[in-house]
Amino acid sequence: MPNLYLLLFSLYWAQGLPVGFMTHALPVILRAQGVSLAHIGGFGLLMLPWSIKIFWAPWVDRFGRSAQGHYRSWIIPTQLLSVVVLIGLSFIPIQALNEPLYLFGFFFGLLLMNLVGATQDIATDGLAVNILTGQQQHWGNTFQVIGSRLGFIVGGGAMLWALDWLHWQATFLMLALLVFLNTLPILLYREPQHAAKTAQKTTPFSWQVVRQYLGYFRQSRSLALWLWVLLSFKIADGLSGPLLKPLMVDLGLSFSQIGIYVTMLGAFAALLGAGVAGLLLRVMSRARALVLFSVLKVLALAAYSWLAYQYEQQQAVALWLIYLINALEDGISAMLLVVMLTLVMHYSRKQLAGTDFTFQVALMATVSGGLYSLSGILGDQLGYARYLMMISGIALLCLLPILVWARSLPKDEAVQHK
Repeated sequence: MPNLYLLLFSLYWAQGLPVGFMTHALPVILRAQGVSLAHIGGFGLLMLPWSIKIFWAPWVDRFGRSAQGHYRSWIIPTQLLSVVVLIGLSFIPIQALNEPLYLFGFFFGLLLMNLVGATQDIATDGLAVNILTGQQQHWGNTFQVIGSRLGFIVGGGAMLWALDWLHWQATFLMLALLVFLNTLPILLYREPQHAAKTAQKTTPFSWQVVRQYLGYFRQSRSLALWLWVLLSFKIADGLSGPLLKPLMVDLGLSFSQIGIYVTMLGAFAALLGAGVAGLLLRVMSRARALVLFSVLKVLALAAYSWLAYQYEQQQAVALWLIYLINALEDGISAMLLVVMLTLVMHYSRKQLAGTDFTFQVALMATVSGGLYSLSGILGDQLGYARYLMMISGIALLCLLPILVWARSLPKDEAVQHK
């Protein structure tokens, strides 16, 4: 179903555009303006909607207009609202961000953009779970990662590159246009009736409901261990997130260098990594792939630790080596994401597709987001090298839940790769 993959590609590309700006361009812009690592980490709070979206995910599963398609009736309005928010942000001049009124408006707009994007993500994930068969899941998630990474290329890398020669407003209007163009495939798509249409009435999430919902993960030993994988998977990413791009600024790289050779090249490496992961999952079990890619992730973080040590010792490092380390880390991260999302989809029940998928992703996002804010403070206190070496050690420890989960799988599931 090539048209189905194109649809998912366009939806996740549209979603990745504003997220790419938030996670790749904004930390660089703030660091260039002299903002501390602690304050940059604090901006991670703007990503809060991605952590708490589970509280309104059941409403997305329960309510929808059948005439338009259940999840389609959520996706189209949220994407169009994203276009409106991006147009509004374009009218806030970057030079005025040191004024409280403009700063408040800018960050309110970013928070609203994340709220809308998180809601679109719930509906898109629910749609994907219902329309992809088991044999299509790994390719569907490959196109998901490719689409989101392409959004990072444009929203993060191209944005930084454009800021060196293009007006601030024009760059945001370009992002808005791209989001609108990526809305066209879903406008032309006819969504079939599926499990969400006949799902049981869903209670809005509360902390009590969350505790009850965790009962799903007590149905088997492998499910219980999978919950520990979800809780530990994003620890290293959350701790390292605010530091990697500011490190590039402190190494003396310009906006154009960071935009083209770090963000864009890294995102292209991620596209390649996602494609490689999709191919490997045809011949390798998901559990084995998760272990292998996680080991490679530890090695990539160790390479970043070496780079930070060279910086603090004032040792010159060739630019091509900086770009290579960054590209390898991005490529490996994309490989991990493909297999992880495939497993998340595997553990999502079709009648609660949006809720199950969102709950698992929200667990990872909550851990990552909470540590993101803390990491800037620790990075300022410990320095790049010691802090990144500590994160490499933590990433190594986080291999343990994955290994224990993989060993708990029934034999047929442990060797499954389709």
